[in-house]
Amino acid sequence: MMKRLEGIQSQQEGHAITVEDGRLIVPDDPIIPFIEGDGTGRDIWRASVRVFDAAVKRAYGGQRRIVWSEVYAGEKAFNTSKTWLPEETVQAFRTYVVGIKGPLTTPVGGGIRSLNVALRQLLDLYVCLRPVRYIRGVPSPVKRPEQVDMVIFRENTEDIYAGIEWEAQSPEVGKVIRFLQDEMGVTKIRFPESSAIGIKPVSREGSERLIDAAIRYALRHQRRSVTMVHKGNIMKFTEGAFRDWGYALAAGQYRRETVSLRESWILDNKEKTPNLTVEENALAIDPGYKDMTPDRQAKVREEVEAALALWPTHGDGQWRRKLLIKDSIADITLQQTLTRADEFDVIATLNLNGDYLSDALAAQIGGIGIAPGGNINYCTGHAIFEATHGTAPKYADMDKVNPGSVILSGEMMLRHLGWNEAADLVIRGLEETIGRRQVTYDFARLLRAEGVDVKELKCSEFATAVVENMG
Repeated sequence: MMKRLEGIQSQQEGHAITVEDGRLIVPDDPIIPFIEGDGTGRDIWRASVRVFDAAVKRAYGGQRRIVWSEVYAGEKAFNTSKTWLPEETVQAFRTYVVGIKGPLTTPVGGGIRSLNVALRQLLDLYVCLRPVRYIRGVPSPVKRPEQVDMVIFRENTEDIYAGIEWEAQSPEVGKVIRFLQDEMGVTKIRFPESSAIGIKPVSREGSERLIDAAIRYALRHQRRSVTMVHKGNIMKFTEGAFRDWGYALAAGQYRRETVSLRESWILDNKEKTPNLTVEENALAIDPGYKDMTPDRQAKVREEVEAALALWPTHGDGQWRRKLLIKDSIADITLQQTLTRADEFDVIATLNLNGDYLSDALAAQIGGIGIAPGGNINYCTGHAIFEATHGTAPKYADMDKVNPGSVILSGEMMLRHLGWNEAADLVIRGLEETIGRRQVTYDFARLLRAEGVDVKELKCSEFATAVVENMG
């Protein structure tokens, strides 16, 4: 039995999750810290926790239970302790390994970080995991939402979200600009007297551990591909390096299990035309080959020869059963996830790209109100699952809003614990409820506009229906 942390309130005593050799050891009564959230978070949490408890009880016949321990952040923490993010809360998530939270208010004012970003950085939760899958019956603005079934691995601790920036016309930004101009010879700051400056760190270690997590996930869940989304055509040494490090990681550590897109072209060309020469194969994969410099042509031929050397493990169609590793430019990806969504599966991307992409995809499957998220360190097992939407204070305490984002985030949490049977019940109950057109006001409004008869439920009533429809 672990000693209770000061400030943590729980219904009853339980045991802490531990980690051995990178693997979670989950007791039958794990202590799970939770933050109910600000604004509508109160309504959402009351509804969601009933769903989680019912699923666990039904799946395991009372042999397992979650011991919920409330910790504080956001407005509730500030009102009681004058601190937006108490150290006790961070320590609770460190000690008990896995937790869940509702939406939090980020206080307005200079120098105060987003509380969500702060938790991710303090606990080094380097993966923002965002599965995006359509649930039948949810209103969608696109024609074929059923094609959306993707899992986004968004790097969570680097990029511009590192928070390294200086305000325009401040003494600090003046020092940075002078250094860039005088020491580094930078001439491309167009309006230096009025420019703010931000720094975008992208490290090899940070990129590799994110992409490694995505590849491991794809192999474990038998997914088809991992796409590295980047803007490396412009930011060659940051986002371009992210792509290059990813390909090198896949080829170095997962050689027998993976094939790159260009390798698949080379192998396929050889299968279709066994007598194809290296140069002919190079011309087939790079139509501009003839116009390249001799050095560049030599590199393409080396690439062809390296792919053909994989023939014992990848030839004769074996590559078709491998995990496909490919990359896509970020702006093109935002277009193609609309026009050819079924070509994307697992996505690994940097912080800002992942922010845009996950919300855009959420819109395709019904909106951010039903989009789950998890922040995970796959090395230590630490994870915080969370609502991906805001606090919507104008609807606070009205028992009105859709609790789907937290419910599905809890489903992710249950799978992280290895409690898949309970997670399956949550999905079954949610899908059955929405399939029966028993929905909250947001979906009801959209479905009625399409001429569909619905039964509009309150937030609490929706949770009751999900529990009843678990089967």
